[in-house]
Amino acid sequence: MITNKMNNVVCFGEVLWDIFPSGSRAGGAPFNVAYNLFKMGLNTKMLSRIGNDELGHRLLSQIQDWGITTEFIQVDHEKATGTVLADFDEHGEAVYEIVQEVAWDYIQPLPEHRELIENSEAFVFGSLITRNEVSQNTLLELLEYSKFRVFDVNFRPPFINFEFIKKLLHKADLVKMNKAELRTILEYLGEEYIDEETGIRHLQAYFNLNEIVLTKGSKGARYFVDKAAYNFPAVHIDIADTVGSGDSFLAGFLSKRIQGGSPEEIMRQATSLGAFITSKPGACPDYTYEEFRAFREKNSCTIS
Repeated sequence: MITNKMNNVVCFGEVLWDIFPSGSRAGGAPFNVAYNLFKMGLNTKMLSRIGNDELGHRLLSQIQDWGITTEFIQVDHEKATGTVLADFDEHGEAVYEIVQEVAWDYIQPLPEHRELIENSEAFVFGSLITRNEVSQNTLLELLEYSKFRVFDVNFRPPFINFEFIKKLLHKADLVKMNKAELRTILEYLGEEYIDEETGIRHLQAYFNLNEIVLTKGSKGARYFVDKAAYNFPAVHIDIADTVGSGDSFLAGFLSKRIQGGSPEEIMRQATSLGAFITSKPGACPDYTYEEFRAFREKNSCTIS
């Protein structure tokens, strides 16, 4: 495996336990991104907050066992470690009940964060972390230190503050969203959905966004950069579950985007890693880079 430890990425937001009927798994969208970026050889830092409780201690231990630093995961002595009650619907899609008023709602800005983020290649954040004013304000402060701000739109009703979403879209350099989220944002802006291209171009103009990635599940993904658009089909695999598929897609995308890959290389890596993780149970399965590379080479696609 070729590692690139100079490529620092900071992921900000929730780290928690997804509690499924079959058992608990470490998760949280930004942590899922961090885990898979680490597997791709990038120097990943998770900036979050857990409780000083048994679940928090287990979570730190699990993350450390994976080899990921926990240096920037704060410990809260009042609020509990975050949990999500998770299950699957009849279509195999994950459904969540996200417990409120937990440690990751109260991430504090610290003096060392500025240097950490200024020296990173990307700062990754989502929309769920903004449900509480404390973490919301911390995010706004830290965004000012980043040279490449990656907004992973991850709507989880009822935790959607559209006025704040609008503020984050204005600050982002790269945005990833799915088709349902595209429609929702356009509706909030008072725009009728006509088609993907028209919708994305409107968001690019409205928010002065150079790069938008649109994920479409089994129908692949599209990458809009400046005036160009790249279409890429999905990799067809047997689905174990869809937990973290979008997060692993983003990790694959960023791992090549940060290293200066072409749009074709970036999208191939993204769709391959998204499919690879979807073929395994959980968002953070145990695997090696060599296993992923073999999967990618076997399932290479052509771009249009």
